[in-house]
Amino acid sequence: MGVRSVSEVLSLPVRMNGVALGRPVEALLDAREDRLLGFEVLCRDGARRFLPFAVARVWADEIAIDSALMLIDEGDIDYYRRNSRRLADSGYVDPWVDDDGHLHERLTAA
Repeated sequence: MGVRSVSEVLSLPVRMNGVALGRPVEALLDAREDRLLGFEVLCRDGARRFLPFAVARVWADEIAIDSALMLIDEGDIDYYRRNSRRLADSGYVDPWVDDDGHLHERLTAA
């Protein structure tokens, strides 16, 4: 992946073997560190599930996963909401994320 804008990553579909499972609607950050924990994904069945960043592979045109079981069920997503921060509440304007999930401020041409 390299370093990519989080807004770009949030625009990608979540797919398994090329089949679209849903779209990320929120990025959730570690409660104490500026690190991406994962995504809240709106799935095609209307459920919201949590996808840990560590199990996802971010490609140019998709967020790829090996199994639908990597999407944590809607009933358990509240745990991640309670123990994380929403990207929207983090104070970043347009952050970038690296391969390890660490956030960085947007680079500017100076």
